[in-house]
Amino acid sequence: MLLTYVDESFTDDWYTMAALLLDGPAAAALTAQLDQVAADAARAYGLPTGPEVELHGHEIFHAAKSWKGVPPRARIGVFDDVVEAVAAQPVHIIARGMDVIGQKARYPVPDAPHSVVLKHLLERVDECATAVDDYALVIADEVDGQAKHRADFFTYREAGTNGYRNRRLTRIVDTLHFAPSNASRLVQAVDVVAFLYRRTFTHQETDARARKVKIGMWKRLESRVAHQLCWFPAVNGQQESWGRDIT
Repeated sequence: MLLTYVDESFTDDWYTMAALLLDGPAAAALTAQLDQVAADAARAYGLPTGPEVELHGHEIFHAAKSWKGVPPRARIGVFDDVVEAVAAQPVHIIARGMDVIGQKARYPVPDAPHSVVLKHLLERVDECATAVDDYALVIADEVDGQAKHRADFFTYREAGTNGYRNRRLTRIVDTLHFAPSNASRLVQAVDVVAFLYRRTFTHQETDARARKVKIGMWKRLESRVAHQLCWFPAVNGQQESWGRDIT
């Protein structure tokens, strides 16, 4: 069984999601590594101990909540430690994005970006599980509209996802499960991956050093990426902006 952790990262212009697929031994090992990363940071920078220290991509990167006052170099070091811990495990990463500006240009009444990108992500999770002859159990960070997402998944499993791929999701078991991030280091891990994915491909850095650091982190994860793709609904959308920093 592949435990599959899902989270999103977005701006007004872009919506991205990531999934982290791993088996039980890898999940236990990664959890222990991330507990150690959090404990080391707590001792070094006077943060709360235990699960109160959450390893969130946005919070670490922007010095928010528990990370307020932690020096930039130290925060980047913690972020890097999370990336290294993920890269060291036999995980599969799936990352999806959508041009929100292009979606609004194409559709008079567009579907919620979360629902659209989640569908695309689940299609690829199902595909990945099929490729390795296994099944996936999805655990996502808590969001609004959980009942709708579960209902949508039931439709995908029974009738297919519609659209140009129209895949029945037969390798994802049970339902969609939602967990608070403060209770799961693995939800926090995929949060970091989702944030890094969005930052790498949609944000043009003004500082050359910041650009080099983020690209280096993403390249360490690349061997674990089973699939990554952004959907551009409109032909005159933001295609030229996607991945500008890495070209």
